[in-house]
Amino acid sequence: MYAIRKARGAPLPPDRAIGGYFDTKFDAYAVKVLPGEYVVTVDDVMLVTLLGSCVTACMRDPFSRIGGMNHFMLPDSETGEGATARYGAYAMEILINDLLKRGAMRNRLEAKVFGGGAVIAALSSSDVGQRNAHFVLAYLAAERIPILAQDLGDTCPRRVHYFPRDGRALVRRLPSALRAEVVAGEKLYQSRLGSEPAGGGVELFT
Repeated sequence: MYAIRKARGAPLPPDRAIGGYFDTKFDAYAVKVLPGEYVVTVDDVMLVTLLGSCVTACMRDPFSRIGGMNHFMLPDSETGEGATARYGAYAMEILINDLLKRGAMRNRLEAKVFGGGAVIAALSSSDVGQRNAHFVLAYLAAERIPILAQDLGDTCPRRVHYFPRDGRALVRRLPSALRAEVVAGEKLYQSRLGSEPAGGGVELFT
């Protein structure tokens, strides 16, 4: 059984919560993780996300084989009832808490982290991608969760395929022909951050 969450941990609509697709290339059932979402699962599924300046943390307990993935846009933390999974501190907190609720042990958690590319010129002055990358590394160091693999920074978008049951993570650095799709999605998501109600979600990469 797997659970998909949006901002503030609210469940997705039923069509997304039971959604997903079968990926014939990987011969696996796949579930997309969009900006501001996270997934925790005990099933043999593949988690997939598309990243530009965003960062994803893929985490698992290798003994219980419970794992998950988040996808956040900004490192700056929010606290309190209005906090959402689009911010790094909260996205990491809710991912870890859900893993522990499902039976993972904190001292066994391990992570792989990806993303943080400088793909949007409008955001280059604020170094959002670099800040996201620095944030996730510092957060995991502070929590003493080992990072087994990472592919952060640079200027390329990425597609990540993560298999929580065995911990495999496959990363494809996308060609320039697909950069426009990632940039358009992240610009749209960035433009809605200020106006989206707390607890809401935006699906970009469909």
